[in-house]
Amino acid sequence: MIDLTTGSPLKKIMLFSIPLLIGNFFQQMYSFSDTLIVGQTLGVKPLAAVGLTGALQFLVLGFANGLTVGLAIITAQKFGAKDLDGVKKSFAMGIVISLITSIFVTILALKFLPNILHVMRTPADIYEDAYLFIYIIFAGTFAQMAYNLLANVYRAVGDSRTPLIFLVVGQVLNVILELWFILVFHMGVEGAGYATVISQIVSAVLLIAWIPKHLPVLAIKWADFKMVGSRIWEHVRVGYPVALQSSIIAIGSVILQMAINELGTDAVAATTAASKIDQFAVLIFLSFGTAMATYTAQNYGARKFSRIITGAKQITVVVILISFVIGALEIFFADHLVSLFIENGGNAQISTMAQTYFNVVGVTYALLAILFIWRNVLQGTGNSIVPTASGVGELIARTFGGLFLVPILGYFGAMLSNPLSWTASVLVMGIPYVRLMREMKTLQGMEDYRDSKATVES
Repeated sequence: MIDLTTGSPLKKIMLFSIPLLIGNFFQQMYSFSDTLIVGQTLGVKPLAAVGLTGALQFLVLGFANGLTVGLAIITAQKFGAKDLDGVKKSFAMGIVISLITSIFVTILALKFLPNILHVMRTPADIYEDAYLFIYIIFAGTFAQMAYNLLANVYRAVGDSRTPLIFLVVGQVLNVILELWFILVFHMGVEGAGYATVISQIVSAVLLIAWIPKHLPVLAIKWADFKMVGSRIWEHVRVGYPVALQSSIIAIGSVILQMAINELGTDAVAATTAASKIDQFAVLIFLSFGTAMATYTAQNYGARKFSRIITGAKQITVVVILISFVIGALEIFFADHLVSLFIENGGNAQISTMAQTYFNVVGVTYALLAILFIWRNVLQGTGNSIVPTASGVGELIARTFGGLFLVPILGYFGAMLSNPLSWTASVLVMGIPYVRLMREMKTLQGMEDYRDSKATVES
């Protein structure tokens, strides 16, 4: 376990981020392998069907997984304050809330799935494959939520390595099962869905089995599940706003996807292929953001406020520099990247659209990088209102893009919606973030005064 309340802030954040980055890479490989294998073995239409469901997964599973992120923030604060009994009770509370939520989310998602696909204007020639694939994924919501809760709680107590190991195991299994189900049993997109859910179950079970001997701080007992009103509110107060924030952002993505669907199957295929590369870039910023949430929460619990300020400044510079490099690589190697997903590179229109995708987002990644750092620092202190408001800003911007920019500018307008939404989010968080940094400075001054006074008195 890594104690993020001591040592060099930047060094500790980087060390903690590396397993997170690799872990997010392999988690993204679930979606990546689905797209890669489906595109290369089943063709463009099944590829478009699987890709079209990405916004839906973001909407439904984003809510569920956002909840686990919020719940783990409370666990990290308890760990930072060295309240080990509180860590166990927080973990137990997270299990209860996650279990109840996963049941409701699954029932609602499956019940309204046909209506959602219809509202999204899913092209008729890919509707059946899209329905089959996403139905299986939604039915396995419990598996993804279980893994994410466990992984986030592991990270909350400073262990970002173990979730990575078991995620890699799950991803290797996913690829094997996917190839087996599609090539041997000819199960089509259903095979990709079943492979994903099964591998996630395996990863979650391995994390559960690891706790008793290797991570006793999370070895909970029945007594830890005692329902206390104040404890329930403490977790719900942070968990559900983070979950809601994820869904609010996802609604904007769904609206934008609807507009892209209207542009035809080639537009959907181009977006599917390009977005998979884009998501690998995003996960770099996501990894540093996730690390900052845990780093901030631990130091907030330990009342080491100056470390929050220093860490946030240093990591912001790092992610901005990284964003320039990633953007340049995507723009210059667009054709080669798209050919990974579409057999023989697809047609010229798909390639042109994918290049447009990379040209627009590649030059604006710095906004996204800042967004992830600011949002997670705010969440790490328990502030759920401003990040949620920033999500509303993203929703409004993406909705504007889908409703107004796409009809006027076509595919280029759809791509402009992404940096527009990032800009809106950063603007919403700007003033509150600056105020938070000032508050941290004031609180640190108070802590230093108390420490010096205690030293004199002793």
